[in-house]
Amino acid sequence: MEFVTSEEKQQLETRLEELKARRPAITKRIAEARADGDLKENADYHAARDDQGLNEAEIRRLEERLSVVKVADGSDIPEDMVFVGATVKLRDTDDDDEDLYKLVGEASGNFDGDAIEVTASSPMGEALMKARVGEVVKVDLPRGTKRFEVVEIV
Repeated sequence: MEFVTSEEKQQLETRLEELKARRPAITKRIAEARADGDLKENADYHAARDDQGLNEAEIRRLEERLSVVKVADGSDIPEDMVFVGATVKLRDTDDDDEDLYKLVGEASGNFDGDAIEVTASSPMGEALMKARVGEVVKVDLPRGTKRFEVVEIV
């Protein structure tokens, strides 16, 4: 089971609907390209078929993912526990540097916020999940193990 915020689930559902809405346009492109004749050397036909395959694969991926996600309900979580959707201030125990991290189900790719997005399935996300304020979490990173103290949940 994968936890996501309600916003993230809505984004996944919206993306799925957009992909499904593309189906008629792709089918029309295939039909138009097929009408042009010889399919062996018809680049438009092959490009449209490739587009159709990628579109259908993404639809299947999103449908499968939506079938197993669970929306994180904040009412069941203690206020001092880190869970999906929480923004936490962490202090690096090596150099006392403090940064904000937001635990998300799926990265948005948006880097202009104050907090660094961390997916729940990443090493940092797994270490943070269910940590409490005051705890020190150990994160196994490619460049070695780092320790962070959970200073506060913002």
